[in-house]
Amino acid sequence: MRAILSLALCFLLALPAMAQDTPTATGPDRSATGGAQTLDDILARQRGEQIDDSFRRNATGNADDAAGMAGQLGTLGGASDAEVWRALRYGLDDVKVSAGGPEARVLIQDGGMTWLEFRKGPLATYGAYLLGGTLVLLALFYLVRGKIRIDGAKTGRTVTRFQAVERFGHWLMAGSFVVLAITGLVVLFGRTVVIPLLGHEAFATIAVASKWVHNNISWAFMLGLVMVFFMWVLHNIPNRTDLKWLAVGGGIFSKGVHPPAKKFNAGQKMIFWAVIVFGASISATGLSLLFPFEMPMFAKTFVMLNQTGLPQAVGFGELPVMLAPHEEMQLATLWHSIMAFVLTAIILAHIYIGSVGMEGAFDAMGSGEVEEQWAREHHGLWLKELQEKGHAPDPGKAAHPAE
Repeated sequence: MRAILSLALCFLLALPAMAQDTPTATGPDRSATGGAQTLDDILARQRGEQIDDSFRRNATGNADDAAGMAGQLGTLGGASDAEVWRALRYGLDDVKVSAGGPEARVLIQDGGMTWLEFRKGPLATYGAYLLGGTLVLLALFYLVRGKIRIDGAKTGRTVTRFQAVERFGHWLMAGSFVVLAITGLVVLFGRTVVIPLLGHEAFATIAVASKWVHNNISWAFMLGLVMVFFMWVLHNIPNRTDLKWLAVGGGIFSKGVHPPAKKFNAGQKMIFWAVIVFGASISATGLSLLFPFEMPMFAKTFVMLNQTGLPQAVGFGELPVMLAPHEEMQLATLWHSIMAFVLTAIILAHIYIGSVGMEGAFDAMGSGEVEEQWAREHHGLWLKELQEKGHAPDPGKAAHPAE
């Protein structure tokens, strides 16, 4: 142990000397190119590495360096053609337009290639893996667990689970989301899936229709989201009962296990808040896309995130806070798609358990009436509350004849 401590102490004492002998880091030698980029710069950029391009970004010419008007080069100004184009690329030029907002003054925005590569690469690839993996897991779960049946004897009596207005809000949101998910997938995977199958002309018609439907039915989704939030938010506040439900996995993995639950169990509460949070994020970015350049939100968000120190803590460094209008739109489309992929995977699990996965579950949103034994097994505390209020029959309570 003392040897290890001694070795560590020697190493610590040697650090100052090592630091003194370390040569001062210098930037790349660009003398051979007259200050322009070198082959090493080009290769590093092709490898996707981050490089300091300030030597190019700042080389946009200087009006004060222009030759006099009487001189031979007096009409050329203080910037070469390369410097003019460089200023356009980095948004450092002074572009004047007669109409349009800040977006009209952006003539070159090379960040679009990064957006395109991410959209057709990681976004499409991992999004497909997420949805495909979710479907595979649900199929395997069904093969192993089977349909979750009502364990006790059915009573033949029903209990009102959801009123008509609740079911309307649910189906308004759910139905529109399914259409939005399908049309969104058509737009994202059209070039790689639809065109090889149906051809360019058929895809053009499908894509135009999908875009129109997607843009217009989004309002139904947002309306349903607001309705569901205000109708059910009080019932979805977490409580201690949820811990008991989670401790046994809600009884989903074991037969005959029925933990206590109120109107919504812990699993349903997680789905509720996922729908609200992800749905609100999708709606916000969707509105930004419906009204281009009118609702920039990422630059302000990045400022707040940088102030918390979270991006730096996870290794991303400071996020950019100066974004071109087109960059705002590109980030909105990517975040919109990422949130939609995650929410779609969650909804697939919700659809499974509410249809083929559990006996009697669909009746809750179908007719609004559920079998009393189903309510007793899956939402026993809620059924007890209804019986105490006289809103559900209580066969255990003896009838008292009138005197």
